[in-house]
Amino acid sequence: MAVRRLYSEQPQSFAFTPENRAWAEAKIRDYPAGKQASAVIPILWRAQEQNGWVTEPMLRTVADMLGMAYIRVYEIATFYTMFQLAPVGSAAHVQVCGTTPCMLRGSGGLISKCKSRINADPHHVSADGKFSWEEVECLGSCANAPMVQIGSDTFEDLTPELLDTVLDGFAAGKPPTPGSQTGRRVSCPDGGQTTLKDATLYNGSTLGAWKKRFPDEATDVVAAAPAMAAAFSSPSTPVALAPKAAVNPAVNPGAAMALANAGLVPELEARSSKPMSKSEIDSLRHTVRYEPHPMPAADRARVSGEPNLLSAPRGGAGDDLGLIHGVAEKLAQKLNEMGIWHFDQIAVWTPENIDWFERHEPGFKGRVARDQWIEQCAKLAGGWRPANPVGEKPKG
Repeated sequence: MAVRRLYSEQPQSFAFTPENRAWAEAKIRDYPAGKQASAVIPILWRAQEQNGWVTEPMLRTVADMLGMAYIRVYEIATFYTMFQLAPVGSAAHVQVCGTTPCMLRGSGGLISKCKSRINADPHHVSADGKFSWEEVECLGSCANAPMVQIGSDTFEDLTPELLDTVLDGFAAGKPPTPGSQTGRRVSCPDGGQTTLKDATLYNGSTLGAWKKRFPDEATDVVAAAPAMAAAFSSPSTPVALAPKAAVNPAVNPGAAMALANAGLVPELEARSSKPMSKSEIDSLRHTVRYEPHPMPAADRARVSGEPNLLSAPRGGAGDDLGLIHGVAEKLAQKLNEMGIWHFDQIAVWTPENIDWFERHEPGFKGRVARDQWIEQCAKLAGGWRPANPVGEKPKG
């Protein structure tokens, strides 16, 4: 970043307007005693909005209000490029984004317009004193590039001609509406919105129709909503639920699963229209927490890298995974807990399966490849046994 210094010609003094001083004093009270310095950036920004640029008397005034050393406020003003250290145009100071997305979309033309209309050099005021400009880094509206920022507002989807129109508005004291200057709504495609165009999605009529069609389900889902929110934010905090309503898992599985997943089993039992066994409740909880989408297990494994896992060993007894070189008793137990019981499960692991294992057991990253688990398990599955199983001393 270039060296930033205060302008060579400074005014004698600075004073807040009564309204801005009251605002600044209220802002200081937002912070605990002894932490008033935390308000320095918003107050300095307010002072710049009043004066147009940051002056040396302004820095001292702000520092005195906050009980800060002058050098500390000077450091902040010279570090952040949001603060203008030299006089700017009385109507507008134009910050042109020149970062890659805007550059690719024509910001060079905007800079040329600023040079021809305002001044050949940045940070210099135009002949009429109304405008100044500078090139800055990303201003955060890349989807609507190219763009400029004037004050706190952004003007997007610009061409040199549209920038001329924007500047004409500021020159006349009638700034245009911020945002896209081509009529684009937020960040929709150039041709206009392509999805979610049905007006009924936004006027509440769709929800009303759903409630009429599925009245019981609507009641149960609304009743379960606080429980769902509590489960994701603060599970230990008691939740005040809506008045009790029956929840029939066969008819309204969504509401029942929400309550089960939130850990509110007593509420689920109380709201159920029929007695529920522990296995039914556990099944609902498992469905929500571990299988949150209806994707088939085979496809889900392919996406996540999850290998073939078993809920229990085949035939009631698993293989002795301790025979794998590099797998001690504790690791063998971890593998069993994951659902890995047999050599042939590991023998067919893919790189994605290995990555899944290492994500779940980061302490063993690289172990599978280094100790050649897959090669060992392919042999062990066929009856091969190592000469010195784990735990035995080498012979001879």
